[in-house]
Amino acid sequence: MNRWYGKLLGFVAGWLLLRHPAGGLVGLLIGHALDADWLLPQRAAPYKVLGLTRSASDAEIDQTYRRLISQYHPDRVANAEPELRAQAERRAAEINAAYSRIRRRRRR
Repeated sequence: MNRWYGKLLGFVAGWLLLRHPAGGLVGLLIGHALDADWLLPQRAAPYKVLGLTRSASDAEIDQTYRRLISQYHPDRVANAEPELRAQAERRAAEINAAYSRIRRRRRR
């Protein structure tokens, strides 16, 4: 989804606060940074963990989650070295947390 309202609000706020066209430009840049998630990268993090975009359907999210969790599930590497098991546990926890955050947001 291409967001535009941050740019508009940033432009208006910058113009009004600095009372100069350059203030509008500064506000426009800040608004663009907010729209592009440059300043709030944690909002896009769950989708990056699963390797998806924000426009992915629920079916794609479920399918990707199942594929990744079956690949990194700790029981799948139970007989591996301790470092590999610990790495798989961390990755599985990260995948579960990302999936639950996405599902919680989509329910709202």
